[in-house]
Amino acid sequence: MATMTGHAVRNDKQALLAIYKAMQTIRRTEEHMARAHQRGLIHGACHTYVGEEAIAVGVCAHLGAEDVVFSTHRGHGHALAKGVTPQSLVAELLGRETGCSRGRGGSMHLFAPEVGMMGTSGIVGPCILQAAGAGYSFKLMKSDHVAVAFFGDGAVNNGAFHEGLNMAGIWKLPVLFICENNGFATEIPFEYASGSRSVAARASAYGLPGVEVDGNDVLAVSKAALEAVERARGGGGATLIECKTYRTRAHAEGMGDFTYRTREEVEQWKTRCPILRLRQMLVEAAIANEAELRAIDDEVEAMAVEAVTLAEQAAWPDPSTAADHVYATPVRVDNPPPTGNRETSFMKATLEALTYEMENNSRIYVMGEGIGVRGGNFATTTGLFDRFGPVRLCDTPISERGFVGMAAGAAMTGTRPVVDFMFADFVLDAVGEILNQIAKVQYMSSGRLKMPVLLRGCIGVGNSAATHHSGNYSSMYAHFPGLRVVVPSCPYDAKGLLTRALRCDDPVLFLEHRGVLSIKGPVPEGSYEIEFGRAAVVREGTDVTVVALAMMVHQVRKVCDVLAKEGISVELIDPRTVAPLDVETIHASVRKTGRLLIVDETFAPFGLGAEIAAQVADAGFDDLDAPIRRLNGVHTPTPYSPPLEAAVVPGLDAIAKAIRDLVAE
Repeated sequence: MATMTGHAVRNDKQALLAIYKAMQTIRRTEEHMARAHQRGLIHGACHTYVGEEAIAVGVCAHLGAEDVVFSTHRGHGHALAKGVTPQSLVAELLGRETGCSRGRGGSMHLFAPEVGMMGTSGIVGPCILQAAGAGYSFKLMKSDHVAVAFFGDGAVNNGAFHEGLNMAGIWKLPVLFICENNGFATEIPFEYASGSRSVAARASAYGLPGVEVDGNDVLAVSKAALEAVERARGGGGATLIECKTYRTRAHAEGMGDFTYRTREEVEQWKTRCPILRLRQMLVEAAIANEAELRAIDDEVEAMAVEAVTLAEQAAWPDPSTAADHVYATPVRVDNPPPTGNRETSFMKATLEALTYEMENNSRIYVMGEGIGVRGGNFATTTGLFDRFGPVRLCDTPISERGFVGMAAGAAMTGTRPVVDFMFADFVLDAVGEILNQIAKVQYMSSGRLKMPVLLRGCIGVGNSAATHHSGNYSSMYAHFPGLRVVVPSCPYDAKGLLTRALRCDDPVLFLEHRGVLSIKGPVPEGSYEIEFGRAAVVREGTDVTVVALAMMVHQVRKVCDVLAKEGISVELIDPRTVAPLDVETIHASVRKTGRLLIVDETFAPFGLGAEIAAQVADAGFDDLDAPIRRLNGVHTPTPYSPPLEAAVVPGLDAIAKAIRDLVAE
């Protein structure tokens, strides 16, 4: 079904019949999908849009091919209205390779970026932030495109609603926020869940216009949407439209429906069916007759039947492709240049990398708290505001979930956001956006959408920062597919790895230990990349292999000099990236030394040391002359008092003892 453009006016027969056909396409396709679910052809959930068709069609009537839609778990209607074919939609729910998400998504995860359908989500709220992020992309690129977020009334009680609308308001983003208020969030009545009974009224709190319309009147929806689209394209910013409607099927097919509402209520709403309402208007106004409308009905019915038939006949996805598109196809890079003699600090090295890339790629921008005029809490963006301005160096509210979620939508629409979250502890408020959205979009879209998001911030114990400013989270994030996790220890690596992060198409967690930020070292002046998954041999040795990360690299180096005088030769390996992890270099060292110690500031349970130990034991057990040992920080939140703080991280004496003990085994 082709996406319509232009304003559908009451006496424009062609436009009105196109609207009628679009609504019927949604209805008939979903009715056949419900039957397919009853037949066991749909293997998971099936959330239909029956009763709400006027909203998707009325809004999408004014969207062009370059405009984008982000949706929620009840997204079939939005997908069809934006241009996804019934066959592609049904095939997706049947799990076939011809589905719009190639069988990776099912009912709740629909991706068709080729028609501007940027994805639906089984999590409530992210679509709001992603649409705002797309709006930021359009603002940065100075285009007149608009983004639309469709969401239910349940989402308006979620933090994403507040953060997304607030940022759309302060930056005048070209976004339509479409609330489909069908009265229930799953089975919880809106009247119970919301202290404010009007969604539209909330817009004023964010400086946005709020409009309430009858969501079962497609012409009313179309009129409100047209005004909002024109406002957005003209630079007037976002609009919140509350569409009062009702779903007349259960929350999901197969669920009980009458424990929280009555049959009488459902039947009464069926009489207000948006399709019947438009049909009656067309006939009474003599715009179309029954024969013309029946012809459309028959055409749509045949299309829906064919969609199911072809979907049933379609092949299953090849099981060998189940892990495809977790990461973007890597571009191999040449070996980086020699270090040279020019000395600079870790932070200045990363600033050089960021400055160069921003000068050469106008689609890179930075978001974070205090990264504009101030230049960042750790001088990560010093001087860049004056050079690139407030759109590319965007100071944010304290809304970590909000601007991280926006980064996902921005990356999906062609820009390269850098999120500077200051301390790694802060971004935990956005962990759902990172793990459920950013890490999975490339996979769920079968590689059609890239996710070039750089998330950077400070980690590490020190300076009596206590437990909310001292976290180390590399092992946690490395556990999840789709993320690159980078933890440099020296200025040379920091510059090359940050450049790599700014050029690759995968999301990258770039974690910078506070203890190394001021450390100086040799760094080439020009631009260069260091490939992810390539460890550094910091120091060669013959008696024992020690693997260390970030600040622990420097601590081990100090100990190595002492141990060398005792006749103990240490080979020190810095992984540099935790995901991907270069176990081959570590194993090659163990083949030489026969012993392995992993020194890591963070906790031992389920950590980096456990992963390295398991992989080396699996691949190189016969190369070991002694058990693999780990030395970690204490499994406790970080305390404040200096003596307590010092007691929870491995010190020089503890590192030296661990190495001596291992060599003696």
